[in-house]
Amino acid sequence: MDGVLTAALDLIAPRECGGCGRPGPAWCSRCAAIVVDDPFPLTPRVELPVPAWALGRFRGPLRRAVVELKEHRRRDLIPVLGRVLACGLLRLAEWEQLPATRAVALIPAPTRTVAARRRGGDPVTAVAGVAAAALGPRVAAVPLLSTGAWTRDSAGLSAGQRRANLHGAVIAARRRPAALRPPHRAVAVVLVDDVLTTGATIAESVAALRTAGIRADAAVVLAGA
Repeated sequence: MDGVLTAALDLIAPRECGGCGRPGPAWCSRCAAIVVDDPFPLTPRVELPVPAWALGRFRGPLRRAVVELKEHRRRDLIPVLGRVLACGLLRLAEWEQLPATRAVALIPAPTRTVAARRRGGDPVTAVAGVAAAALGPRVAAVPLLSTGAWTRDSAGLSAGQRRANLHGAVIAARRRPAALRPPHRAVAVVLVDDVLTTGATIAESVAALRTAGIRADAAVVLAGA
């Protein structure tokens, strides 16, 4: 019966690779090989108070996968991008670019409620959750940040407009896990996002965490625009 249902679904909506669009699995071996790369540092237009790293350029299979997940609800790509994030975090730890702590908190960058509802949930939080599960019990995805309802979609905005749009709009939850209550320096705090364009979202997120008494150590994004 499962085979019949799968075949029927393939006839209605043929499966294709989320990286290249070719018919077949959700993520083909060719795209998997292309995406595997070393993280590289970012220097966005908005100055950031923490080191920022990208796991790839916003192009090719990685760009398509991010867009497919965010705009076309390709939830089957969450495990794919979660593994990409996990591998990147391991490499940064090997390079000693993350604090040598006993635990790591992955804090997803905030997204607008309207956008998350349209996408069937917040994709960045889902990807961070997969990465945390892959990295073991000492790593956890901790959704703490949200944005005010008055913020606009950032598409098409300049760096200054994005910063003005988000200024004071990123809020950290008042209640948070015990590991992040002062003193929490036994935990490395890493902000996670899908794409870094101008750096405005990361900058405001770091500020919101600081206001809540939490010091971010780094920001890691799937792709640098």
